[in-house]
Amino acid sequence: MGNRTTPPDRMLPSFEEAEGLGPEDSQFVRDLVAVLEKHGNLDRFGLCLLHDHFPVAADEVLVETHDIAARTLRIQVDKAATTSHTRPSQWRFVKTGGDGGEEAAGHVCQVILQCTPVSGCPADRSMPS
Repeated sequence: MGNRTTPPDRMLPSFEEAEGLGPEDSQFVRDLVAVLEKHGNLDRFGLCLLHDHFPVAADEVLVETHDIAARTLRIQVDKAATTSHTRPSQWRFVKTGGDGGEEAAGHVCQVILQCTPVSGCPADRSMPS
């Protein structure tokens, strides 16, 4: 497992091909937990398995909506420039190759999933629970 990266312009593995966390990742997870804890983000961010079920073009984004009453989630593809779903909820790390300065900081993550407060995203405190 270890040091695998997929450039943002390359397709991710299918779900069936993607490797989940295993015992060989224990030091990586401990290091990640330490960094999250150091920055006060342990209860804010976690891990997800990056994978593809189908192609998503560079000008598209996955969009999550849900039905609170039915307790269901739905993910679909929208055009990134015209979607009304404006609250990013999942990001993919992107290797910058830069010096880590301010310019690079804005380009270290690529939004891969968005939702909207109107759909009842957890971040919208005005929605009933």
